[in-house]
Amino acid sequence: MTPITHDLVVAGGRLVDPAHGIDAVRHLGIDDGVVVAVSEEPLVGRDAIDATGKVVCPGFVDLHTHTPTDLGAYLAARSGITTALELEAGAYPTGIYGLDQVGRSPIHFGASTGHFAVRAKVVEGAYEPCMVHSGRTFRAGKAFVVPGTGEQLAEMARHLHEGLDAGGLGIGLLLDYMSRAIDSDELRMIGEVAAERSAPIWVHVRRGAAGDPAGLDEMLDLSRDTGAPVHVCHINASAMGAVDEWLRRIDVANADGADVTYEMFVHTAGSTSIGVHAFRTDWQERFAITYEDIQLAATGEWLTEESFTRIQESDRGTTVIHHYMQEEWIRRGLVAEDMIVATDAMPCFDLETKSVPNGAGTHARILGRYVRDEALIDLPAAVAKMAWYPARRLERIAPHFARKGRLGVGCDADLVVFDASTIEDRATYLEPYLEAIGVDHVVVAGTPVIRDGEFGEVRPGRRQLSSGPVDV
Repeated sequence: MTPITHDLVVAGGRLVDPAHGIDAVRHLGIDDGVVVAVSEEPLVGRDAIDATGKVVCPGFVDLHTHTPTDLGAYLAARSGITTALELEAGAYPTGIYGLDQVGRSPIHFGASTGHFAVRAKVVEGAYEPCMVHSGRTFRAGKAFVVPGTGEQLAEMARHLHEGLDAGGLGIGLLLDYMSRAIDSDELRMIGEVAAERSAPIWVHVRRGAAGDPAGLDEMLDLSRDTGAPVHVCHINASAMGAVDEWLRRIDVANADGADVTYEMFVHTAGSTSIGVHAFRTDWQERFAITYEDIQLAATGEWLTEESFTRIQESDRGTTVIHHYMQEEWIRRGLVAEDMIVATDAMPCFDLETKSVPNGAGTHARILGRYVRDEALIDLPAAVAKMAWYPARRLERIAPHFARKGRLGVGCDADLVVFDASTIEDRATYLEPYLEAIGVDHVVVAGTPVIRDGEFGEVRPGRRQLSSGPVDV
């Protein structure tokens, strides 16, 4: 019998697919962007990738990025990310996010419905549709500080529903940034919309003193009381040294009927604008740092009280890096069984405008440092945290994500092939755009976008909506 000839064969690699319990040498057959064969025997293809001696795993799904740019997509692909989503902040109208990437992205992209953008529209009539739009980052206006009226809350709820109707992947909630504005009535409204729509709330919880769980408890109560799915963004950045206690509280809440997941990034600093509310209150107590622990993203200059104050008053949009986490906290969080890995990649527009290294190095850092060098977690656990678990969290709001983060028959052919002995992140805070090494091939929708380490010209990335992927 004549063997079937597939569009693409990925041959002889160590297939690591935790969702299907596979960690063995296999051959993959791909047709029309879908995995159609997972075989112990060699397959025939019109095109082939020789993965002998390499790891083959599902492409990584990043739930938390803020950089819908050519550079951001390039760096993401270089580290094995095949789907990069803006869920913490989101967008409204939802389709505005990544508009410049339509037809030109090597990887998939998408966004939640952004509560902050809805609030800006309702409270101040402002058009701030997403964190990055038309080459600039958003402006935090009075919507970030002024509580809403009952009439305004009803209007916000209507817009949130409209954003979800348009395909928003849940509701993005910058709660910490809007602490002065969002009261219990508004938070409950958001929870009720989320519960009705089975839409995860991707939340940056309110921050108190270092490690204070009050902001977490608020969201746990909301999930229990309304039935809203809640996802805690960058839990390590909020919990700090209390990460074990935060995870314990989540376990207790989930056992009591809540629906809460969580993520972390694996760098020891955060990044934001110097003029945000967090840096205009008791930030030294909140972060347990002082002026000398903050540096300018653009130049690497370490600040003093004088330079911090001067820059904050003259250019509130200046991006700073605040070093406040410890490597020990990251290790303690990473071993948590259900932990999801995300980047929290900040906007990167060009090589001269520096940001943080998260977008270039997170997933390679996991595989190189914590899997290979330290054996802190094993390879299947790492792949689950970077591919399967994030895709699984999206399945209720976007059922097609049941085909991502795994590589069984019928799954989307989004995958990465890497050398476990050489994979490494190289990005630093002073050189944040040094691309990862060791990723040999990246396939998106069945099309190789990186081949033998070379970045190609094809751009198969598609916008991800709750209703499915779209081309426009």
